[in-house]
Amino acid sequence: MKKNLWVFLLAIVMLLAAMLACSFSASTANITEAWMARDEAGEQKTDVFAQDEVFYCKVELANAPDDTMVKASWTAVNVEGEEPNIFLDETELTTGDNILTFELSNNGLWPTGSYKVDVYLNGELDQTLAFEVR
Repeated sequence: MKKNLWVFLLAIVMLLAAMLACSFSASTANITEAWMARDEAGEQKTDVFAQDEVFYCKVELANAPDDTMVKASWTAVNVEGEEPNIFLDETELTTGDNILTFELSNNGLWPTGSYKVDVYLNGELDQTLAFEVR
């Protein structure tokens, strides 16, 4: 009887270990910096854009394996003439250590008001960058 109890307990421990191993992910990837810029190179940092500018979001990754997923999701939070929180677009990139560039352009003029870009790392929201159009 005592032997059966030990076998049963060992089986439960092994089952729990297998379940944890299947759902555990240990990525060391992290975003060291994210910023908005007027230029694709990211040298003109800003949080205020003109109505005719392209929005650039720069994201610097560190300790990222080649299969790291980064997504930028753009929203018009409160802009002139529109309902609040209008989804604009999103882009997802798969990469390793790198400085990534996400951009959003418009054929016309951007409505004035507040906007944001949510930056996701491997499916989890990591940072939100707020900016304005004046």
